[in-house]
Amino acid sequence: MKVIFLKDVKGKGKKGEVKNVADGYAHNFLLKNNYAIEANTAAVSKLDGQKKKEQKEAAAELEEAQKLKATLEGLTIELTAKSGEGGRLFGSITTKQVAKELEKTHGIKLDKRKMELDDAIRALGYTNVPVKVHPDVVATLRVHVTEEA
Repeated sequence: MKVIFLKDVKGKGKKGEVKNVADGYAHNFLLKNNYAIEANTAAVSKLDGQKKKEQKEAAAELEEAQKLKATLEGLTIELTAKSGEGGRLFGSITTKQVAKELEKTHGIKLDKRKMELDDAIRALGYTNVPVKVHPDVVATLRVHVTEEA
């Protein structure tokens, strides 16, 4: 019997897959527990429609991420901090501070965990901070740290 999986079933199939399984297994387990539905023409066409919709949404999300990348790469975030000799900071600038300043000055709300900074900024000057906007899109945000008067 051909079925369309509604949920992942370990060892049998993933959500959205169409597979051929034993009749008894399908009737007594998959259909009974709502893990799958019978693969008739209506169900298959509905599945195709859902896949097309998901592809359109993914394409729109990627396009939005590209726009955000272009915006971020044109910006420079200005931060001030107390520093000592040689431009070393007392303390450090974290991704949380960068995200807060980005929202305050430019109105762009971005999660601090999307910023892939290995270590906090500990020196004056310009620093390029990679920002993972989308799994396929990485933008570079410039952060300029100046000495506090």
